[in-house]
Amino acid sequence: MSVNGVGILAAIIIGGLAGWLAERFMNSQMGLFANIILGIIGAVVLNFILAAFGMAYTGWLAYLVIGFIGACLLIAAGRAVRR
Repeated sequence: MSVNGVGILAAIIIGGLAGWLAERFMNSQMGLFANIILGIIGAVVLNFILAAFGMAYTGWLAYLVIGFIGACLLIAAGRAVRR
């Protein structure tokens, strides 16, 4: 079973890395578990949105980039809600 061309375990690891990179980029103070969740959710949601527009990407590098962008957007949305 795979998620966008990567295995489930690889998707979790890549999602965690994407979340960690997003935390560093956005200067957010979240824990490791939250980073993993943000990276995975960001990747899944953004992949779903891109697929709805006919832009589907597969592979670990695309999953990392999309997860990073999605996690950054989730961090920004969380900050906007808190204000």
